[in-house]
Amino acid sequence: LVFAWIKRNGGLEGMGEFNQSKAAKLYAAIDGSDFYANPVALDYRSWMNIPFTLAKPELDGDFLAKAQDAGLMNLKGHRSVGGMRASIYNAVSMDAVDSLVSFMEEFERANA
Repeated sequence: LVFAWIKRNGGLEGMGEFNQSKAAKLYAAIDGSDFYANPVALDYRSWMNIPFTLAKPELDGDFLAKAQDAGLMNLKGHRSVGGMRASIYNAVSMDAVDSLVSFMEEFERANA
């Protein structure tokens, strides 16, 4: 079933392009902000797991709680790194990425 789904979505090339565009959208939101930061050098950034931090780490808990209230789950970063981590695997839609970016923009406006 997964292989059929991948084939319907453009095969490996199509999935690669789609995943790259989702990651580019999220990285653009992070990199275009003074409120969010990504600690990974450009050449080593993942298309699937995108870590980011807030300019005010004391807001991490509030960010996670409000994100969960907005239906955005499992954004807590790895326990050894902290911050946030968005996992945008193959099945994650562009609408889901758009929802996360919109939430991040609103959270920044309210807390910058």
